[in-house]
Amino acid sequence: MSKTFTPGLIIQLFVFLVLVPFLPILLTWNWGWVEGWLYALINIFGFIISRFLANRRHPDLLTERAKMAQHDDAKSWDKVLSRLVGLGGGIIPLVAGLDMRDGWSNFTFSFGWKAVALIVMLLGFALATWALMENRFFSGVVRIQTDRGHHVVDGGPYRWVRHPGYVGGLLAAFATPILLDSLWTFGVVIVYAAVTVLRTSLEDRTLQTELPGYAEFAQRTKHRLLPGVW
Repeated sequence: MSKTFTPGLIIQLFVFLVLVPFLPILLTWNWGWVEGWLYALINIFGFIISRFLANRRHPDLLTERAKMAQHDDAKSWDKVLSRLVGLGGGIIPLVAGLDMRDGWSNFTFSFGWKAVALIVMLLGFALATWALMENRFFSGVVRIQTDRGHHVVDGGPYRWVRHPGYVGGLLAAFATPILLDSLWTFGVVIVYAAVTVLRTSLEDRTLQTELPGYAEFAQRTKHRLLPGVW
């Protein structure tokens, strides 16, 4: 455990688990911003709960994810894309906070829209958590995990889409600009979604080529991200 939770990892966890979710509030210094608090708490507790549940089901999964930067067999293209996805997760609340502070959008969504966004965000975290619990091989980088007995997982949400974790992340991302009243953040989310779709395509192609049984799984679960579309 001590080798897994290095000082560098602890600092990284603090930044992405505490600092980034609170960016909208820190940038505006508006500690009474209810939507900002909801965004922060959902992200923080969503992360904690998902990792707690995943660890109960697969005790070795968190170690695999914690060492994502150390895997020599990670695909070279994903060493770039995984970092871009992580960076996008930080830029989204950054832009939302700056937008609210400086009034770029000067727009407020109705209570109904925000309620829908909140539900979508919670569903996104729930779906990603379910995928993490179901899939022992849900690594932070794309690699064929021969050292861990990598095989196809086709239960739970994988019966409907082949990459439900990415779907959950996209749902939460698209809900954020609505919850935080930031039209400008939609631009960042669109770029984030484009990178995620590219990563999904390359990952899916890699798995069909290199992971035994995945091509047959792709025939059963036909869509990568959006049922009936793609």
